[in-house]
Amino acid sequence: MKNKIYYLASCDTCRKIIKSLPKNVDLEFRDIKQEPISVEELEAMAALSGSYESLFSKKAILYKSMDLKNKTLTEADYKGYILDHYTFLSRPVFIIDKKIFVGNSQPVTLQVMKALT
Repeated sequence: MKNKIYYLASCDTCRKIIKSLPKNVDLEFRDIKQEPISVEELEAMAALSGSYESLFSKKAILYKSMDLKNKTLTEADYKGYILDHYTFLSRPVFIIDKKIFVGNSQPVTLQVMKALT
């Protein structure tokens, strides 16, 4: 399986992280707005991360506007929301050597850089 990054081209944070990646890195870049993730890809991500909730962005504007924070969401709900709208995927998501790195926190970004070198 080729190493991948799932990102959003319009996301400033994603662009900043991509710009900071080591040169000549062998990654398949996937803009999730242009090419939505499939059910199979999301299931593979959840298998690597341990849950759909770990892939779900609670920072998404839709999360707040839909008042989801006041609802009890199940794993099936998280999966459904991520598949329904790309904004619910916590970004970026790296899959490197069958390990997953989710989000843009500094510790995650440092782990990605280490995994790529």
